[in-house]
Parts: sequence; C-alpha cells; structure tokens
Amino acid sequence: MKKVLFVINTLGRAGAEMAMLELMRQFGQEEYELSLYVILGQGELVRELPKHVKVLNRRYRDTSVLSEHGRRHIQKTVIRSFFSHGRWFHKLHYLASVAFEMKKRHNFQFDKLCWRMLSDGGEYPQEEYDLAIAYLEGGATYFTADHVKARKKAAFVHIDYGNAGYSKKMDQDCYASFDKIFAVSEEVRTNFLRVYPQWEEKVGVFHNIINRERILELADLPGGFTDSYDGIRLLTVGRLTYQKAYDVAVEVMKKIKDAGYQARWYVLGEGDQREALEKQIKALGLERDFKLLGAVDNPYPYYKECDIYVHATRFEGKSIAIQEAQVLGCAIVASDCNGNREQIENGVDGVLCGFSSVGISESIMSLMEDAGKRERLGTAAAGKQMGNEKQMQLLLGMLG
Repeated sequence: MKKVLFVINTLGRAGAEMAMLELMRQFGQEEYELSLYVILGQGELVRELPKHVKVLNRRYRDTSVLSEHGRRHIQKTVIRSFFSHGRWFHKLHYLASVAFEMKKRHNFQFDKLCWRMLSDGGEYPQEEYDLAIAYLEGGATYFTADHVKARKKAAFVHIDYGNAGYSKKMDQDCYASFDKIFAVSEEVRTNFLRVYPQWEEKVGVFHNIINRERILELADLPGGFTDSYDGIRLLTVGRLTYQKAYDVAVEVMKKIKDAGYQARWYVLGEGDQREALEKQIKALGLERDFKLLGAVDNPYPYYKECDIYVHATRFEGKSIAIQEAQVLGCAIVASDCNGNREQIENGVDGVLCGFSSVGISESIMSLMEDAGKRERLGTAAAGKQMGNEKQMQLLLGMLG
C-alpha cells in the first residue's frame, strides 16, 4: 500500500481546501494510505474529511480560522511555533528581513510573514512517505520541503504568485526540493515562472478536480435563500478578503440601485473584511440590498436559485466557486483578470468585465435586462468538461 501525505495551511471552508478534499476522494482506500498534516492545526472542514484520512496533528481544533475564537487560537499557535525547536535568532532574522522586503514592496502581509516560522515550529513527522503533497503555497510548501521525508514530493500553486505577495527571499529556495510543481491553471503557471524561470521543466498544470454529481446532488438538498425577495438575486461565494474585492462590489450595488434596478446581492463567506464592509454597506444605505450571510455548509442550493453569479475579484488562481457555478448552470459575470479569463469564454459561457465599479455594474445590469442571454450563458457553462481522470494520472504517475 502506497503512503501519501497531504500538507495544507488550514482546513477552513475555502476553495483550495475543498479542492483538496475532492482530490483525496479520488485515492482508493485499498491502494493508498492517506495522511494529512495541517500547519495551523485548525479548521472546520476536518468534519468532512474522507474517513480513510489520518490527521497527524496531535492538537487539532475544528474551529474556523475566521471566528474570533479561532483567531485567538491562531495567535497562540504562532507564539508556540516561535519557541518550538529553538533557532530563535534564525527565526527573528528571517522575520525582520522578510518584513523589511515586504515594506519596500508596499505589500506587508502578516500571514505570509509567519508561514516560515509556523513551518519550522510544527510537529515533524517521523514516517517516510511514497509521495508528499504540499497543497498550498507558504507554510505547507516550506514544511514539506524542509521537514518531510518522502520518495517523491509535489507542490501545488493556486494563486497569481507574484501578485499574492510571495517572493524568492520569503521562500528560501524551497521549490528545489520538489520533483513536480503543479499550477492549477495556465496563467498561474505563467505567473509562477516569472518568479521561478529555472523550474520551467518541472512545472505542469493540474486543474482542480470537481465532482459534478456530488455538487448536483447537494444542490437539491434543503437550503438556499430564506427571504421572499422577488427581484434579481446576485450571488458571490468566497472569503471576505481584499483579493475578492467586496469593497468594489458594494459600490457596484449602489450604482445598480441608483439606476432603479430591483436586485439584491448575497455573499456567502467570512473573513477579516467583514467589519469594514458592514460600515460601508451602512454608509451607502444598502443594508437591505447587500447581504453578508456568512459561511454555510452547503452553498449549492444558493447557486441553483440565484439569477446571476458574480465573481469580480482583483486577481485569481483558478476559482473553485466559478467552477461550481458553471456546474450548476449559472449565468456568470467575472472580472477580466488572471485566472478568471482562463475559466470563462467571454460572451459564450459567461461575461468578462473590466475591474471597476462602472465596468462591473454595466455588465450586471445588461445581463439583468436579458433573461434569454442569462439562460444561454448558463446552459453553455453547465456543458463545460472538467477532465478529472486525466488530472489524477499526472499525480499518480509520480508513484511509479
């Protein structure tokens, strides 16, 4: 039986984590022994892990990393990591030098600053694996490179690497340890190679695996919108973070309402931008029109019931939310940015728009006025092929 280890930063309800769970389900229990190590030892999706996956963390909490209690736990984990395994001077030097680099680039991100320290302060596995998979950038990749013994190692890249704030100084040549590096889209690969052109031969594309049947089944379960609104329903699914540009979405909603359209925008997700967004919503008088519903266990009935799915983000890798919306036949409006433009053929299975409140609002209002176009785009989106079997062979081939 082949031993496979997955490493990920957190196990919260987000796109990469959901994609990893679906990837794990593709491994047969009879042939593969699966283990998982979570850098922060935290996240609610642990409850949805396939039963044959062994969690290696001695301390694990199923609290959301986005909840107040969860954030307090993260702070304790960061402090504990600093003191674990010694090397305090080395850790301080790394933190200072990388923080200085971030400030020079005007892109200071505390979470990315801490990933190396969290990796070095983790619980190192003693077992040797046939394949170790770092499923996210940052902590998971550093940990797998430095502290995991495996015959083969693979790293996944899910984001526009440079725009997301990663750098060579931060990574400390970790990618030299990997046999394969899988980008989740062609654009993600291109952007990664701008930072690491020397690894071109071992960087391939591994598209996120989507279980179409499972999504369709979950969409038919009870759930979805509970209000009796009879206007156009707009939906966005994703964490409340800077990347997802909800601040711009609120401005868009104001333009839509001022233009006299009957529409309501619903957001499924949590994040560190909630308080600021609530203030913005109140200041613009949109309390009834822009609804932050929080994270939900089953978002698929909402996709099924919405009129337009909107994904107007600042940048992307490859959006699981867009793929889910496509499976469920949604009419999609997305910003014309890295990642999004690779998933949508403009005017055929969705609409790509400029990233501005004017560009986004005009695209949404145009689609609101044309029910026939919404139906045509949704039908085309639902017909897109995902190609899961081919993707699995890229990974399983590493096991020989």
